[in-house]
Amino acid sequence: MSDETATAGKPALGIGMVGYAFMGAAHSQGWRTAPRVYDLPLRPAMAAVCGRDPAKVAAAADQLGWAAAETDWRALITRDDVQLVDVCTPGDSHAEIAIAALEAGKHVLCEKPLANSVAEAEAMVAAARRARERGQLAMVGFNYRRVPALSYARKLVADGRLGALRHVRLTYLQDWLMDPEFPLAWRLQREHAGSGALGDLGAHIVDLAQYLAGERVAGVSAHTETFVKERPLPASAAGLSGAAGAGRGRVTVDDAAVFSGRMAGGALASFEVSRMAAGRKNAMSVELNGELGSLSFDLERLNELQFHDHADDPAISGFRRVLVTEPEHPYLEGWWPPGHGLGYEHTFVHQARDLITAIAEGEQPAPSFEDGLQVQRVLAAVEESAEKNSVYTAVDQHPTP
Repeated sequence: MSDETATAGKPALGIGMVGYAFMGAAHSQGWRTAPRVYDLPLRPAMAAVCGRDPAKVAAAADQLGWAAAETDWRALITRDDVQLVDVCTPGDSHAEIAIAALEAGKHVLCEKPLANSVAEAEAMVAAARRARERGQLAMVGFNYRRVPALSYARKLVADGRLGALRHVRLTYLQDWLMDPEFPLAWRLQREHAGSGALGDLGAHIVDLAQYLAGERVAGVSAHTETFVKERPLPASAAGLSGAAGAGRGRVTVDDAAVFSGRMAGGALASFEVSRMAAGRKNAMSVELNGELGSLSFDLERLNELQFHDHADDPAISGFRRVLVTEPEHPYLEGWWPPGHGLGYEHTFVHQARDLITAIAEGEQPAPSFEDGLQVQRVLAAVEESAEKNSVYTAVDQHPTP
């Protein structure tokens, strides 16, 4: 199907994206593909992508399917053909770009974590609330909510199939920092990343815990650790790879974090994140145990959900494998016949679909900037607890002024 056929007669929603590396490529895939899979109310028009290096951003525009390239994000957000700004930069620039875009009358999609600090996130929420009164909407990009199996897991919890929750258990493990000579990339510097594995991976599983449970994390007790204290300064860096140069610098973020907590409804929660778990490439696991049953999910088997109904005959009870590929399952109506699985990239297609639909209907998309702020408050409590030798620390639940 041609672009013209897929989007004929639909009003355009001009997209401008800031950043074109790992997340920029993933978001581009979502914008390109969503109108080819779903009958959307608006046509996403990939107007311009922005990056600091003129040659590299021009090459990225050509490769990823953007109509134009900019080297100044301020110029991008003032373009008449851009109605939505997609922020895919390191966390230290999220607040400045997102707030400026909202004040310029644009909708905003901002990658996770929402910001590098609670104060920045609160400012972003305040800007989003002002913009909402003018008709502009803002969403934070926690893409794992859009895995069909996890969306279906949320439905099972909301429908009461697990009953009152007792345990919420999540881990997210990677190993790309195992080499002590891996260069000091921006993700290892607090001034750019805010935190290490905690913000990079922990933000995802904190959001998932709250999304799946339908309630907030109330407090935490935490440990964090930086195993490699110094690394070579980078000669080059690209995403999760890079080349070491001369000299060395101090790592100022965590390599791993472990924290327990309590959900607002009383369930006990545990979380573990690491970027130094040998053999784990992108291993995320989720398990919820309730008074009536349990569910379990493994990102490396993302088309499957394990579900246990404790009312089953004990002679045959246990976890059942649910293949989440039926057209009745979330997001699957636009894809392939049953049994034909999806992958990581499809979460960004679903994200684009949901945001475009919300904008067309004038409805607040989820997760909102408020949701991103709540995650940031949990991360801040984790760091505070770790600094105080794991003392239990309540998560700030005060509303944003």
